[in-house]
Amino acid sequence: MMKYTEKMSKRLNELLEKNYDAEKGYKRAAEIVDNSKLKQFFENQAQYRNKFGHELKTEITNFGETPEKGTSITADAHRVWMSIKSTFTSNDEEAILKEVQKGELAAVEEYNEIINDTTLPPTTKSILSKQRTGIETALQSVKNFEVMVS
Repeated sequence: MMKYTEKMSKRLNELLEKNYDAEKGYKRAAEIVDNSKLKQFFENQAQYRNKFGHELKTEITNFGETPEKGTSITADAHRVWMSIKSTFTSNDEEAILKEVQKGELAAVEEYNEIINDTTLPPTTKSILSKQRTGIETALQSVKNFEVMVS
């Protein structure tokens, strides 16, 4: 059986990788779009996800474990898809927003799964709950932008 800290740090490392991915995805989206409000929103979200990553790294280190570096395989495929899509659809803001929405819905689900773990320490639960709220807020903004650009 895995030690509790190893199990927890593995789950936090998975979240950490996904936050790196989201940060890169948002930066890429900011480069693609022309709408200045959307560009600013994407840049802000990239900064938030970078901050989330730092908070997760600190928490993983507090468990005496080592934070992962780099991005996950699935998100790499997702980013490649966004790059390809942007080449062909030249700045289809609605399509980009749909992709962002898909990614953020998946992130909220993953956060919920970990937050619902009854063995989660209160400090970790607090950090993750705050981050999840930030993602849910971003998700609502994405839906608002979608209405705006459609």
